[in-house]
Amino acid sequence: MFLIFGLRTRVTRSAVVQQVCRHCGQQAAQVLTRRSMKFSLFFIPLIPVRTRHLQQCTFCAAEYPVARAEAERLMAA
Repeated sequence: MFLIFGLRTRVTRSAVVQQVCRHCGQQAAQVLTRRSMKFSLFFIPLIPVRTRHLQQCTFCAAEYPVARAEAERLMAA
């Protein structure tokens, strides 16, 4: 019997907001993404392992993590 298992990461674009970048200091569009990693069995994602929220500057391409509460606040604005 073969058992096929692994981890699958799904990247979802949550929002695009205008904000000053923490890295370069320029006023630019910031892309909020949500990366959720799930344990998969027979190519079916079953159990969430980790979820991260990231923000990426479109000017300098710097990417840094954002707290979940901060990401939800930015998406609501």
